[in-house]
Amino acid sequence: MSWDELYLETCCRSALHRVVLSGATGRPVGPPPEGKMPDFRAPLKDRACLERLAGMGFAQQREDGRFEVTAAGRQRHEREILAMRRARHRRGGGGAR
Repeated sequence: MSWDELYLETCCRSALHRVVLSGATGRPVGPPPEGKMPDFRAPLKDRACLERLAGMGFAQQREDGRFEVTAAGRQRHEREILAMRRARHRRGGGGAR
């Protein structure tokens, strides 16, 4: 990361990772309609981070309301999140692969 890059808080790095993991389906901004999943009454806790990521150009909100990663977001995810995972693995820290 260079000194002039925007800093991502831990919560926003996690939200970026979840957006990447959601793939083509996209990350919803709230719970699904009643009866589709357990009853979650509150919007997703990472909504503020999703909006922050969109403002930084790392995600975008589609017409259906879901968020998807942008090319810039994929690059940032590769450089900041996946690189940390690879470094931990090389040091023998294990963790999720």
